[in-house]
Amino acid sequence: MSRGNGRAVPELLAAVDLGSNSFHMVVARYIHGQLTVIDRLRESVRLGSGLDAEGRIDRDIAARALACLERFGQRLREIHPDKLRVVGTNTLRRAHRKQAFLEKARTALGAPIEIVSGLEEARLIYSGVAHTSPLAEGRRLVVDIGGGSTELIIGEALTPIRLASTELGCVTMSERFFAGGRLTSKRLARARVAVRSELKPIEDAYRKIGWQGAIGSSGTVKSVIDAIRELDPAAQAIIPEGVEGLIDVTLRAEHVRDIGLESLSEDRRLVFPGGLAILAEIFESLGIERMEVSDGAMRDGLLYDLVGRLTREDARERTVRAMQARYHVEVDQAMRVESTVGGFLAQVSAAWQFDDPLAEQLLAWAARLHEIGLDVSHSRYHQHGAYLLENGDMPGFPREEQRLLARLVGGHRRKLGVEGFDKLLPPWDRRILQMIVLLRIAVLLHRARGRAPLPELALIPRARNVLEVRFPVRWLRDHPLTVADLSQEIDLLKAVDFRLRIYSSRGLPAV
Repeated sequence: MSRGNGRAVPELLAAVDLGSNSFHMVVARYIHGQLTVIDRLRESVRLGSGLDAEGRIDRDIAARALACLERFGQRLREIHPDKLRVVGTNTLRRAHRKQAFLEKARTALGAPIEIVSGLEEARLIYSGVAHTSPLAEGRRLVVDIGGGSTELIIGEALTPIRLASTELGCVTMSERFFAGGRLTSKRLARARVAVRSELKPIEDAYRKIGWQGAIGSSGTVKSVIDAIRELDPAAQAIIPEGVEGLIDVTLRAEHVRDIGLESLSEDRRLVFPGGLAILAEIFESLGIERMEVSDGAMRDGLLYDLVGRLTREDARERTVRAMQARYHVEVDQAMRVESTVGGFLAQVSAAWQFDDPLAEQLLAWAARLHEIGLDVSHSRYHQHGAYLLENGDMPGFPREEQRLLARLVGGHRRKLGVEGFDKLLPPWDRRILQMIVLLRIAVLLHRARGRAPLPELALIPRARNVLEVRFPVRWLRDHPLTVADLSQEIDLLKAVDFRLRIYSSRGLPAV
């Protein structure tokens, strides 16, 4: 065991990256503050090619993906779910009706699948590259060409400065412009024009910020440097002449299977033209003269992020603090609500089977952020807060966690709607209402915003949708406004088929 700033970090950690082209698994040992990779697995699944126009995953490709995850799961069986992160990227972001697939994937791997935004993917990529590359002076540009998206990040040391995620991927571009594997100069020209158009919105801003060095990561970039070295064994990095030379070699073939490069695997040949077109235009648009190649990638960033979570350097905690400051949250009030809802959760967790530590974290973050909407308007501020949480850039948070936070904050007062709860991933689709109820009661009891502590309360779940709360008799007698609020709360919760019962400590109904 190794110890960071907080809890002891177990030696074995693992990350799985469900990319649009390949699935990657990495297992590492954490010793003396360093991660040492002890196992890597990669399988070409090409999940991105199995997404139809309506966003549905092809049944055969889904089966291939799940078979791969079953194999990964065998290696991960001894790793506790808390020490494993599984992340889905572009294809799973775009997919619809994916709950069944995600549930089967969770069963195969033994851990939930987090679907991250493009900007969060970019942040994790930069972390993986920065932690595994030699420390360099000044800013650097990191480029990662994936199967369904391309991320471009400017950062300094371990800190990203500018993040961008584009809808450019080697799988999607190859299928769009090189259908059937056919290669022509016209097809390549059209592909490059499409890439140039996608890069145009960020080109000026990136050139203005500037960088002292460029680094590429992941499959396309690695296949390019391997192919360049096949042509020129002395090559140390990717340069424009090397890229153009590869284009010439590629276009001599009429079909991807005939590309005269032994370094390309059969799977990589299928997506190589699209990736090469993307890289060529990135060099051209951003004026890159030389690009080093990193072994680090998003999966490595996931490992370092996981270490941070286990040593109290969680990126999500930093994000919550930043949002509190940005939206001028009254921190003392947030702390009071957080302490109360945490105590409530401890009382009901056994009966309601809240065995996932994320439940406690989500309620704590929701308590800290439940009033951010006040910075927009007092009217319907809970709805404004929910919108900010669901649609904002929140480094460290997967999309599902943002969505859960938004539901908690959006439901913490006034009329409660349950629309969309069934679209949350299990088990949160079944737990979200109970968590909202706990938060609503905590906020209600601190409505006066006073410093006086609350009395000892007993929360007794009688069923999944029935909660009994027992108050000291004298306290309720001395707080008639709270009694009125609780009476209204009982009626509001009835509308969503939840029964809140308020009793005195003598066991008599108080409301």
